[in-house]
Amino acid sequence: MTASILSIGTALPRTRVAQSALRDLFAAQPGFDRRSQRLVGAAFDAAAIDTRHTVLPQLAGAAAEGGLAARDGDALLMPPTGARNDEYRRTAPALFAEAARGAIAGSGRDAAAATHVVTVSCTGMFAPGPDYLLVRDLDLSPSVERYHLGFIGCAAAIPALRLAARIVAADHDAVVLVAAAELCSLHWQTSSHPDQIVAASVFADGAAAAVVAAAEDGRAGLDLEDFATFVTDEGEKDMAWTVGDSGFEMTLTPEVPRIIGREIAAIAADVLGDLAEVDAWAVHPGGRSILDRVESALALDAAALAPSREVLRAHGNMSSATLLFILRDLLADPDRADGDRVAALAFGPGLTVEAARLVLRRPVA
Repeated sequence: MTASILSIGTALPRTRVAQSALRDLFAAQPGFDRRSQRLVGAAFDAAAIDTRHTVLPQLAGAAAEGGLAARDGDALLMPPTGARNDEYRRTAPALFAEAARGAIAGSGRDAAAATHVVTVSCTGMFAPGPDYLLVRDLDLSPSVERYHLGFIGCAAAIPALRLAARIVAADHDAVVLVAAAELCSLHWQTSSHPDQIVAASVFADGAAAAVVAAAEDGRAGLDLEDFATFVTDEGEKDMAWTVGDSGFEMTLTPEVPRIIGREIAAIAADVLGDLAEVDAWAVHPGGRSILDRVESALALDAAALAPSREVLRAHGNMSSATLLFILRDLLADPDRADGDRVAALAFGPGLTVEAARLVLRRPVA
């Protein structure tokens, strides 16, 4: 029995801020010398991002609206981890629910049909958690099975879809709601360390959800054909996500795109098969340089990663939710044909590569 993504819903915080405004804000931090300011300008301008969304209105110059205080004038504040996590608890549930409602609305099923919930996040934690709140907020059955995948980072959407596919394979009547929400902007750091500057230049907030169930003849969807995971020999210290006293701290060194560039060709051929047979690509845009390295290493046409680049341009890197935005756009693309083969790739701490093979299905007229 083939599991299929029947629909995808997305949600974004109300505050949208221009990349140039964020660049100027970070460059203006007290204690940043000219070298640090040049690094900020170079990183933000090279990110290929126009706008990002955030749950912190103050990053766009607006009032805090009763939430976490993020700045005092031009100076960014550094709240303790507990205060940042409180803001996650206050703002993440609504984004989880909005994305999930959108996915359910497009699936042809009602909320009562859901048998399993899989939630994903690495930017906050609390219990009872987002999985529990979705059951409550969407009025799902109290007997729904719940699973939460935490701290897997940007790659987590693929393991979540893999879990959903395994559930459907074991129970052909299962309807699995997968929901990912990340509030990366809660964990900004005012450090002038190059790793922190790069992280500040790309990460953003957003949520996405998918309904996964047994494939139905004549119905649009993305069939989940196969999955694979691979841990590289390098990168354990180059991409990391740890809990500090002033938020979660991202390590993202320049070695990450170089490692991916060196190893992705062999990995992709091993887990995806003949790359010449791939019709569309959904590659997590960890940053522009990662997309550039993947494109070069796999000898892809310049248009192959256009969906990934467009999501990066409009929204930045929303960690685990980002890949679902790309799959949403492929599913909605009128130029995509029934039977198109889609390759998905995402990268997480480790350095871990997650891969999936999907097949696009169009309704039969």
